[in-house]
Amino acid sequence: MATQNYKAWSVLIMSTVAFTVCFMVWMMFAVIGIPIKDNLGLNETQFGILVATPVLTGSLIRLPLGIWTDKLGGRPVFFILMLSTILPIWMISYATEFWQFLVIGLFIGVAGGSFTVGIAYCAHWFDPDHQGLAMGIFGAGNTGAAITKLVAPIIVVGYGWTMVPKVYAILMLVTALIFWFFTFSDPSHKVGKAVTLREQLATLKDPKVWRYSQYYSIVFGGYVALALWMTKYYVGEYGFDLKTAAFLAAAFSIPGGILRAIGGYFSDKFGAHTVTWWVLWVALVCLFFLSYPQTVFTIQTVNGPNTFSVGLNATWFTLLMFTLGVAFAIGKASVFKYIADDYPHNIGVVAGMVGLAGGLGGFLMPILFGVLLDLTGIRSSAFMLMFGVVWVSLMWMYFTEVRPVYASLHTDQQGLRPPTQAHSLE
Repeated sequence: MATQNYKAWSVLIMSTVAFTVCFMVWMMFAVIGIPIKDNLGLNETQFGILVATPVLTGSLIRLPLGIWTDKLGGRPVFFILMLSTILPIWMISYATEFWQFLVIGLFIGVAGGSFTVGIAYCAHWFDPDHQGLAMGIFGAGNTGAAITKLVAPIIVVGYGWTMVPKVYAILMLVTALIFWFFTFSDPSHKVGKAVTLREQLATLKDPKVWRYSQYYSIVFGGYVALALWMTKYYVGEYGFDLKTAAFLAAAFSIPGGILRAIGGYFSDKFGAHTVTWWVLWVALVCLFFLSYPQTVFTIQTVNGPNTFSVGLNATWFTLLMFTLGVAFAIGKASVFKYIADDYPHNIGVVAGMVGLAGGLGGFLMPILFGVLLDLTGIRSSAFMLMFGVVWVSLMWMYFTEVRPVYASLHTDQQGLRPPTQAHSLE
């Protein structure tokens, strides 16, 4: 038992470290994309496409990676994935044209698929009462986005942006080797050879999978999108330099990653539904205030015109972003607690599908941020878009989870049938 416990924690710790490095790579364009944009003279939409390109492949590959993880085991799939990204990471230093950055960025994006591999790999090593915490700890590797914001600007200022990919390529190689030597495989965690691909994918017909995908598209997709966008937002909206802007943007990325473990603990204790419900409400309130654009208006008074300014200063903006990061961190864990509870024997495939949806949200939103900014000239239009997505998620949850339970409880109170333990909000 002690040996099994040691293996489980060794797998969890090393997988978390590996995922952190992969996420650093995945979010690399959030920092180096700014000097690249200046060098190439890109507009806002093109910048959105540049930073989102790695997210596309990191999202699309999640479903097949989940299938392979269930079939082959997490250890070999994770190791091969990391090795496959090293050369593309290094090559980005030599790109000079916009299309070259996009093509190489697609290969770098494979690093983002590491989440699906690691979440299924780690979950199998823990019992159901501790899976939420284990998956939350692993998911804390999202702090790789914050580490990139803290480390990459220092490298850019000291040695130029081309040095960042070279440092990250070496770091990925070292991490892959350490991961291989300190992790383990368990044949019982694989699905049986008799299980066909059709049987694995059959779960995706379940409407709950699509609902969880919608939730994850905002708590994870929104996190990725803002992690990519915030450094540039601070530069454009408040006039900060690159280092200061990246540092302030980390106030969103750090809690959005590291507090995911707390979200896993809360989900184990209070249930996935309850935690996700409150996460979405907190996010909705934050996004309401973040959506309001900087406004100057004049009122004609008896003493003449009187001008007022309404808008968030950098301090209040950062505090709201910090709160939003905390909410997203907890929500990312609670959504995957749903999956561990409902699909204990098919985590890889379902996690792949839900992760794919979240990643696509992270891919599409930065592009839409750029399009909206080019069309309207209003930077806070990014938050207006996200407000709408959260509202859709809340309504979907209300009509499919909350309302049926209260209707059932009302029926029980009228004495039409005896109450059961199933009637709870978790």
